[in-house]
Amino acid sequence: MASGSKTVIIAALAGNLLIAVTKFIAAAFTGSAAMMAEGIHSTVDTGNQGLLLYGMKRAKRPADARFPFGYGKEMYFWSFMVAVLIFAVGSGISIYEGVNRLLHPHPIESPMINYIVLGLAMLFEGVAWFIAAKEFNRVKGKWGVFEAVRRGKDPGAFLVLFEDSAAMLGLVVAFVALLAGQLTGIEIFDGIASICIGIILAITAVWLAIETKGLLIGEAANQHVVRDIREVVSTHDAVAKVNEVLTMHVGPNFILANISVRFAPGLSGEQIQADIERMDRDIKARCENVKRIFIEAERSADQTTAGAPNHKPHDGETAGAAS
Repeated sequence: MASGSKTVIIAALAGNLLIAVTKFIAAAFTGSAAMMAEGIHSTVDTGNQGLLLYGMKRAKRPADARFPFGYGKEMYFWSFMVAVLIFAVGSGISIYEGVNRLLHPHPIESPMINYIVLGLAMLFEGVAWFIAAKEFNRVKGKWGVFEAVRRGKDPGAFLVLFEDSAAMLGLVVAFVALLAGQLTGIEIFDGIASICIGIILAITAVWLAIETKGLLIGEAANQHVVRDIREVVSTHDAVAKVNEVLTMHVGPNFILANISVRFAPGLSGEQIQADIERMDRDIKARCENVKRIFIEAERSADQTTAGAPNHKPHDGETAGAAS
């Protein structure tokens, strides 16, 4: 999944860089506010893909004393920053350019240049969108689009697709405004288009921010992962009851699990420890993204009387075991 996301991001970065250059050239020749807004949009998108690649690289760093669970959440931080930049820079400047053009309208020169640039932009953006959509469809499986975004834990899998979709919609708006202005002679269509592009970017940014916020602050694993963990633990004969199963995504492919278990009475500390180690292996074999597991052994009244689980926890163990 990470490899697929990286390919999508690189394709989008290359496409947006080419598009930004052509749009700015067209805006300089024609004086179109909508084309300037589109150029800004593509520049912001290019920077965003750079940030995502940087975040992916930072997230791969190994765990250390300062960050014992690794740096996986850096991907979520930079994804959130992408949403902020889309809103603050892309949307803000596009709306400003549109309002300025409404207050000071003037005719667009050489509109044919804009048509050519918009056609090239649609071609470049369409290729990037196709690659992003193909990867997203592979990742989402049987889920619908909105359900896949809600359940997804890898922002790179859907963020680029959303950006490219917003870009394609913005290109359509710019084309319609350019055509309407040319056919009617009404100069304010250009400014209206720029404002519409800014609104599209604002909506996209808010949605992306909402989707990445939960991951950034510690979103749980999907319910089917929690269910699988509970099923694996409950199949062990030494387990009398599975209580809490708490999970958190430390990165797109790194889940931290904390499990509260009540063991059957009469077991020795060594037996409990051995079964905890088997649970660890079984959970990781079934749930490949579960990397760290903490199992807390709750003591029943019978166990406390028998003294079985009153063994001294080893390093990293809390009323049970950690692995």
